[in-house]
Amino acid sequence: MEDIHKVFTRFKAEFPEVYARHQELGKEVHEKVGPLGENSRWLIKIAISAACNHKRALATHIKKAKAAGVADEEIKHALLLLIPTAGFPTFMKAFSVLDNLVE
Repeated sequence: MEDIHKVFTRFKAEFPEVYARHQELGKEVHEKVGPLGENSRWLIKIAISAACNHKRALATHIKKAKAAGVADEEIKHALLLLIPTAGFPTFMKAFSVLDNLVE
């Protein structure tokens, strides 16, 4: 997948060994260490990114989730689940990231 954020492309170029280790850990955790299905893993990553207000990570996880076949309705549901725990403003920030990707 093409880099979504230019800063990530710069990070990869400037720190190739750190990037390689980061990718290795991400792949290990995402694909190999637990029983959750791919859609569940992406929805969890979306919720974590949204709750932590990591907009770049959220945008990346939404795009990767969609590429993996996660439906928009599932993504919206994951974001709505933020409201009771993380709050309505957090939901709205996350929902705006999703909205900007759709436009």
